[in-house]
Amino acid sequence: MTDKVNISTVEEGVADMGKALSSRLKGLRSEAGFTLDALSKRAGVSKGMLVEIEKGTANPSIGTLCKIAAAFGISVADIVSAAPASPVRVVSESDIPILWNGAGGGTARLLAGTSGPDMIELWRWIMKPGEAYESQAHPSGTMELFHVEKGELSLTIGAAAFVVPKGHSAIARTDVAHHYANAGKGELVFTMSVAELHRSR
Repeated sequence: MTDKVNISTVEEGVADMGKALSSRLKGLRSEAGFTLDALSKRAGVSKGMLVEIEKGTANPSIGTLCKIAAAFGISVADIVSAAPASPVRVVSESDIPILWNGAGGGTARLLAGTSGPDMIELWRWIMKPGEAYESQAHPSGTMELFHVEKGELSLTIGAAAFVVPKGHSAIARTDVAHHYANAGKGELVFTMSVAELHRSR
């Protein structure tokens, strides 16, 4: 059976995320007293991209969201409202954001995350054959933990390449450029935790 992507559902999800990011970024910028120029310089993100996000017309990459979050001293989960505002917060399935869409229909969903700047995130990735995601280096000391539920994860950390089969787990320091890929013929599904703990450095 071939998996089919519901394009209209994906487009609706992207539009909803765009509106949420627009409102959130405007609020954060107002609270911090940053102009667009100041935030652009602080985050290393073009002013044009920030304008498009605030207009709700941009679909920023995970890397862009990481830079914006770092500029405010918060986590990506804070920006997309996946962080708890009370001792316990249950995130409903409909509120779990999709922050990456692969060309073949794959997705990366931020299941939950703590508030920043010290943060822990839980992700679930689905990659179709041939899909890959490139990531820039995270802050010094950042660790990622992986568990492959289905398929085989091709993981490159810096210049070193690894293969993580179904049922296996891996731990990687990701303060260097890295990428995840599905080089197999079937679907790849894996969960990933990211730990960025400034106080421990």
